[in-house]
Amino acid sequence: MDKSRAPISAKLVANMLSVAGADHIITMDLHASQIQGFFDIPVDNLYAEPAVIKWVKTNIPEWKDCCIVSPDAGGAKRVTSIADQLNVDFALIHKERKRANEVDRMVLVGDVNNRVAILVDDMADTCGTICTAADKLIEAGAERVYAICTHGIFSGPALERINKSAFEAVVVTNTLPQEENMRKAPKIQCIDVSTMLAEAIRRTHNGESVSYLFNHVPL
Repeated sequence: MDKSRAPISAKLVANMLSVAGADHIITMDLHASQIQGFFDIPVDNLYAEPAVIKWVKTNIPEWKDCCIVSPDAGGAKRVTSIADQLNVDFALIHKERKRANEVDRMVLVGDVNNRVAILVDDMADTCGTICTAADKLIEAGAERVYAICTHGIFSGPALERINKSAFEAVVVTNTLPQEENMRKAPKIQCIDVSTMLAEAIRRTHNGESVSYLFNHVPL
């Protein structure tokens, strides 16, 4: 997290990996892109975006009239990129916090009335924010609401919140194991990104370019 006066633990992890002998790092959807600069060795940061777009087109019949929504201002770039590739509209939720993981007020900027709304974020932790955002989108007239997050952390009351939420589905990748979470919360669905990571490893091992994977899902 980018917080003032907070320790930059990512730098410590980067140093530990280098000291342990790693000479190349492959990541997916880093929370902050500047983390790549903490490493003294090459880093390839892959994006779940191609897999997300494929999932939307495969699983949401009305995807051509959906609206991609960012739950905060920080995710606007990610959301606009996906919206542009799908050629659909996007919206933004402005949130004000009084304390960590607690949202005081939400303001929706954009139109989701009579449309499928898809919340997109890089991670789902306690899920307080996205569940409140889902309620806000339903109030604004959204027909159905999905959440798609790269990293499903699901700490604390997250699973209980998802079960009680307005979401049609909460979709995450398997950068973290999800079998147990899916059993406890049936609304959770999983996108398999193992082929992307495996192809990145293969290309790195063979000295090939990894940049193809930034915009494509390997067959």
